[in-house]
Amino acid sequence: MTADAILALDLGTTGNRALVIDRQQHVLASAYREFPQIFPQPGWVEHDPEAIWQTTRDCLREVLAAVPVERIAGIGITNQRETVVLWDRASGQALHHAIVWQCRRTTDTCQALKEAGLEPIFRDKTGLVLDPYFSGTKIKWLLDHVPGARERAERGELAIGTIDSWVVHKLTGGQAHITDPSNASRTLLYNLQTRNWDPALCALLGIPPSLLPTLVPSSGSLATATADLLPSPLPILSLVGDQQAALFGQGCFDSSSLKNTYGTGLFLMLNTGPQPRASRNLLSTVAWDLAGTPSYAVEGSVFIGGAAIQWLRDQLGIIQHADESEGLARSVPDSGGVCFVPALAGLGAPYWDANARGLLIGLTRGTERAHVVRAALEAIAWQTRDVVDAMREDLGVEIHRLQVDGGAARNDFLMQFQADALGLPVERPVQLESTAMGAAGLAGLAAKVWADADDFASHRRVDRTFMPMLDPTERERRYRLWRLAVERCRGWAGLS
Repeated sequence: MTADAILALDLGTTGNRALVIDRQQHVLASAYREFPQIFPQPGWVEHDPEAIWQTTRDCLREVLAAVPVERIAGIGITNQRETVVLWDRASGQALHHAIVWQCRRTTDTCQALKEAGLEPIFRDKTGLVLDPYFSGTKIKWLLDHVPGARERAERGELAIGTIDSWVVHKLTGGQAHITDPSNASRTLLYNLQTRNWDPALCALLGIPPSLLPTLVPSSGSLATATADLLPSPLPILSLVGDQQAALFGQGCFDSSSLKNTYGTGLFLMLNTGPQPRASRNLLSTVAWDLAGTPSYAVEGSVFIGGAAIQWLRDQLGIIQHADESEGLARSVPDSGGVCFVPALAGLGAPYWDANARGLLIGLTRGTERAHVVRAALEAIAWQTRDVVDAMREDLGVEIHRLQVDGGAARNDFLMQFQADALGLPVERPVQLESTAMGAAGLAGLAAKVWADADDFASHRRVDRTFMPMLDPTERERRYRLWRLAVERCRGWAGLS
């Protein structure tokens, strides 16, 4: 049997997915499992690392029951990026819950580093801002708060990594502790110029470099999965952060290509080619590394996208299922003057305000749940507009369309409103699982399932293009109201 398919693991923020994808980019099998979100106190977000591993195992078992392992050329892995796990090298046991990228517990640490005048150093070396979003201050927190962790780390007994590293450790029976530059470049510890861990940045955060994973390319023969759930060993052929994977999956290989992933958060990414580009309000990051040849990107990360709808469902009970949101939004002609700023984990790009908090404004006696749901969907589109405008201003680029993916991109109301909010065409592909597709593509290049990146991209198919229909004057009026609402939510947590 010809090995013409890739098993892609998409390790997300609210759940894990496994897909088997063939050369024509058809999904032969798919499995998904959610895992719990843990909120120890306001602003803190954690995951149980064992739940992440168990749901990964369950997804693997399900797809391997549907597709013969002989047909699979290897495994591609993409993951939520800045979430970190600390574990014992010998036992493979996590020493603490994973600290999630959304967690705000290191706000004071970031502020202290800024007040010490260190942000320009981190900015110049890493392309990142000092924000609790990134892994470095999370690692420092774990070393400072897990009893004995710092001493054990100094002795080389512990390992730390993002979710790709954690799952690879499990898949390989503890034999591999690795990550790729796309994930490493989200830690505040990776130097974009030297393309390696930066000893000086590690020292500033008090992190022993020996704790960190070995850097490997995003595509290649990286490790071997030997976990007992596999019928036979499989090579791990790609590691890539989820948003960079979506960029690859969308075929965004040049500087004219902009994509937005509508997942838990919103992640707009523009490929900037073989050299990193600085941005005043956005992030410079590694897109991927192909056998030592890196590509770079500029990214705008918005912390709460689809999670706003999940919050309406799980915390407020306004809806029972996320799919209800489209029908409710269409049931009213507008938001009834309601504006929702979903700063539930602070504000990311382009504001970078860790003390911002969520805001519902414009409520009246006539406000119905449909107005609130519509305002939440509109907020997703306005946050995207914020980042697109920042890209235009910072980089001087012409943006002619937006390519979209992720679960919320299925929502036709949201996609039409996104086109209206931007005044740009919005192009939705047939296959919305672009993160998994990108991981499969990078793995498939290593396995020669696809001859090259262009061969891979040639199989991408467009489902629908949404054209802007809103009057430009009305668009700008509504956007001004959005910006006023954003200003009213900023700095709130810092007032208490």
